[in-house]
Amino acid sequence: MNRTMRFTTTIRPLISSLLAAAVLSGCALAPTYERPATPNPAAFKELQGWAPAAPADALDRGPWWTLFNDPVLDGLVSQVEVNNQNVAAAVAAYSQARAIVAQQRASLFPTVTLTGGANRNGSGGGSSDNSNGRTSNSFRLNIGSSWEPDVWGRLRAGISAAQANAQASAADLASARLSAQGELAADYFSLRSVDAQRALLATTIEGYQRVLKITQNRFDVGIVPHSDVYQAQTQLASAQSDDLTLARQRAQLEHAIAVLIGKAPADFALAPAPWNVTVPDVPVGVPSTLLERRPDVAAAERAVAAANAQIGIVRAAYFPQIGLTASYGPSASAIGDLFKASSMAWALGLSATETIFNGGANRAAVQGANAAREQAVARYRQTVLDAFADVEDQLAATRVLAQQQDLQRQASEAADKVEEQVLNRYKAGQVSYSEVVQAQVTALNARRALVQTQGNRQTTAVALIQSLGGGWHADQLTAQE
Repeated sequence: MNRTMRFTTTIRPLISSLLAAAVLSGCALAPTYERPATPNPAAFKELQGWAPAAPADALDRGPWWTLFNDPVLDGLVSQVEVNNQNVAAAVAAYSQARAIVAQQRASLFPTVTLTGGANRNGSGGGSSDNSNGRTSNSFRLNIGSSWEPDVWGRLRAGISAAQANAQASAADLASARLSAQGELAADYFSLRSVDAQRALLATTIEGYQRVLKITQNRFDVGIVPHSDVYQAQTQLASAQSDDLTLARQRAQLEHAIAVLIGKAPADFALAPAPWNVTVPDVPVGVPSTLLERRPDVAAAERAVAAANAQIGIVRAAYFPQIGLTASYGPSASAIGDLFKASSMAWALGLSATETIFNGGANRAAVQGANAAREQAVARYRQTVLDAFADVEDQLAATRVLAQQQDLQRQASEAADKVEEQVLNRYKAGQVSYSEVVQAQVTALNARRALVQTQGNRQTTAVALIQSLGGGWHADQLTAQE
């Protein structure tokens, strides 16, 4: 029987074993995955009675922040994608998760190695001159491979778990990006609200300075007591102090925006500009869409899928591990003989390892994997509940703030009229200066409350968009794989 026939006769049983292992590799020990059931109300409670009519896909048509029609904001938010360090860290985490998926997939294929070596051996006789000593050389070159067939689905379960974790990481990246973008938009609108309040104070301070001059003139001619001058001075100084407080708040907001776009506060400045008080109508949809629109919900659901796959990995420990090895290469005493046919040698091997006793470790591992899945399910359901509550909170705030803005506008207009009338009556000597002070304080507070409410409406709109996922959709997870 020649060398080829002997090789074929020997390897045929191993090939049969290999094919059998490949057939068995379809076995899966992980439970069939189904998304855990969660509460699913038919409609949001706070949506009734005020929801705007808007296309359901409005948030999918482009960057959500463009709904506010503010070019400065557009330019700032676009820098978050590139410069924000929290987003950069999330990008790196996602890249790491993708690499783990590739690593797990590689375990399905054989490992091929190339080894070589050279040895020089000698033996010595009993004489001191080593006249009977002998030396020999040996050279070898081997190509070997090893493969663990995925007979029980352990490797494929590992791939499924890695894929689910990578998808969860992608959703975490979307959450980090949305959080940074939303925080920047909220800080920006707060800064513009402060600018508007400072503009109000600037006008008010000019008015207080004129009133102080009038009061001083009236005191100089003996019409009013000195206390009126003191009150006017107090009023002016208080307004100037309030302006300094707003200046400090503006500086802090500007610094926060600089950090969000990855710049040192010393290298960033945002000049005052006219405030575009746009509050977009945000399409809300039905609660069930929230499960597909929020990245944190998707991440929690993918964590459940990963935990489910992990059960299959630990269950595989109950079954034997099967390994296939092969090697082929020459071995000779001289390099010239290394590649002769007579020096070639091959080896094939099939191994199986089964754990007979380990003190219940496998059972404990399966119990632990089941418990981890239940924990992931609980976290997923809690995330869904928190998401529903978040949307309801922002819907309620949106409705209330819209009503408050109308009332505060009415209050501000009425307070302005009262201030004007009381000041005219003071000039005519009909009322005391204390009534002027009271009217001025009331008017200024009403104006500032209106501006603050307008800013709150914008930041609440940002929060509502964030709570709805900001235009993100779970389909993006599979698109990225």
